[in-house]
Amino acid sequence: MSITEKDLYRDTPVRYLGYANEIGEAFRPVIKKIFVHASYAVAISYVLADTADKSKKQYDKPEILGGGFRGAAVASGDTLLWQMFASVIIPGFTINRICWLSKAALKANKVKGPVGKWGPTMLGLLAIPFIIHPIDSAVDYAMDNTYRKYVK
Repeated sequence: MSITEKDLYRDTPVRYLGYANEIGEAFRPVIKKIFVHASYAVAISYVLADTADKSKKQYDKPEILGGGFRGAAVASGDTLLWQMFASVIIPGFTINRICWLSKAALKANKVKGPVGKWGPTMLGLLAIPFIIHPIDSAVDYAMDNTYRKYVK
């Protein structure tokens, strides 16, 4: 990919589809589970589309530049692992626990009404921008010291 070429899955608003499950987790206390599951379907579809895109782009390169089947397989594995951990698994779990803990704290303190109902959702939504970069950095570090170390 050239320096001026935009990556649809990382440099445009399409990237936000990868955060759909975090929104679903934040709203879990106030919506039906089917909608939470649907948010995961959106996020995982984004991950699979990005994986297919990176795989095809790598496959189309000359083999001497890392293209072909092996290059595509390495790119697929890297993108799928990174995106699943950084966009779906870790952030989804993190927002789920933030909402669960805040709901438990509000319940223990007998907070009711709109704050008791919507407080965990609001905390979950507010947490999203703060967790993205630390999670991305941690997944980069883990990938650099595991998968990327052994397949390149």
